[in-house]
Amino acid sequence: MSIKEKARELLEGEVDGVLGYRLAGGSHLPHLFTAADIEEMAGDYPAGERYPLASIVRRLQAADPGIRIAVVARGCDERSLVELFKQGQVNLGRTVILGLACEEELARGCGCAVPYPSEILEGRRVEGVPDDSLVEKMDGMPAEDRLDFWLSRFGSCVKCYGCRNVCPLCYCKECALDDAEMVERGRVPPAQPAFHLIRAIDMAGRCIDCGLCEEACPMGIPLRTLYRKVGRVVEDNLGYRPGRSPEEKSPLAVLGTEKDLE
Repeated sequence: MSIKEKARELLEGEVDGVLGYRLAGGSHLPHLFTAADIEEMAGDYPAGERYPLASIVRRLQAADPGIRIAVVARGCDERSLVELFKQGQVNLGRTVILGLACEEELARGCGCAVPYPSEILEGRRVEGVPDDSLVEKMDGMPAEDRLDFWLSRFGSCVKCYGCRNVCPLCYCKECALDDAEMVERGRVPPAQPAFHLIRAIDMAGRCIDCGLCEEACPMGIPLRTLYRKVGRVVEDNLGYRPGRSPEEKSPLAVLGTEKDLE
């Protein structure tokens, strides 16, 4: 059964809407379909057109907690939903995942470790090819050279907030990046690298490695490498990988002892 066929079936009473893609102006754009317009749902999913659909689910459920939503989800979308669920931001009980496996070309180009959801409705499972070459290169450099590398990259930042705004795990109503005492206003690039260091720390135990931040960056800053390194530190030391399981508690979100994590 195709995703579109399953969407039609679900709209007969199981869900109120299906979040997928509609072709508009030559691009595939996110759209919440109902039974009235489900025939307009795109049946193809170009590799170069990705959006943080989990963020849209979060906003829809925040506006209407009772809404039942089905969502076309790649592996990274599902991981985002799982992590948002654990942080109390989405209701997985009222969310149906229509699993879409990434094509081999996208999986390789993206460098994703798990380019498929837990249950695949459309597409076929291909093995991930995670690209940690820059992380490993950074690990092999002297600390002073690493600092110079990142300061040079951060120095090109135009503070467009694209990395934050596209991130499915950024949802705070009050963001530290908007705090004038932490990130000086009116300076581009910021006088200190606080902007990106704040985000890196905030992504610890939360980043699900979708790579949308790096895609959105107009200056080509290797943000994914930075967050992958932070993620590796968390996994190596705490054994936690974000988005892996709805039952797995984040050690950075629990106050107490090791027993509380069990």
